[in-house]
Amino acid sequence: TMSVRTNALAVLLLVLTIYTTITDAAALTASVPQRGKSCYFAWVDQKYEKVGFYFAVQEGGDFDVDYTLISPHDKIILHGEKSSQEDFVFTANEAGEYSFCFENRVSTHEEKLVDFDITVESEPRLELPLAKAALLRDQSSPVEESMSKIDSDLTSIERTLRYFRLRDNQGYVLVDHTQHRITRYSIFQALIILGVSVGQVYMVKYFFDRGSSASRFRV
Repeated sequence: TMSVRTNALAVLLLVLTIYTTITDAAALTASVPQRGKSCYFAWVDQKYEKVGFYFAVQEGGDFDVDYTLISPHDKIILHGEKSSQEDFVFTANEAGEYSFCFENRVSTHEEKLVDFDITVESEPRLELPLAKAALLRDQSSPVEESMSKIDSDLTSIERTLRYFRLRDNQGYVLVDHTQHRITRYSIFQALIILGVSVGQVYMVKYFFDRGSSASRFRV
């Protein structure tokens, strides 16, 4: 009864402690200089761990960068050009240091500000007696599913907020560029109107001067 429930709860907590997925995560903001390259590194302890890679360009130029993901043995895993936002999850086939690089080779005048995070997830093996393993299957699965769903929902919310931030920055830059273009067009239009007005004045004056200096004949 009560003691059995207490023992079951204790075993459940022990199992959850052992079985809980270990996650190493790094959320950073990087500045990539014009015609420059910035690389960041993550260590994977063992094979077949899940590695997540997400980034979004928040400021600079057309909001795009080139990216490259390199394995510990210098093999290119992922590569893309002129991307504003990406989200990848892959299985590491080898242990060691993975490189995550951003390159701003297109822009010659503006640096790029990039928000990104790298996650490395490892699931330790469960080494428990058969009876405790059965207890895990019976009682911990709903809890694990709830925890996994909460974690997934929080990650989704975070990514959505970052997406809206990216769109907000892009909208601000678009409005700013449009305002500058309208200002330049207005100045150019005003100069054209002024030039045409001055030209008309000189043209009318020229015709009047020409008429006044014409020869007169008696009839």
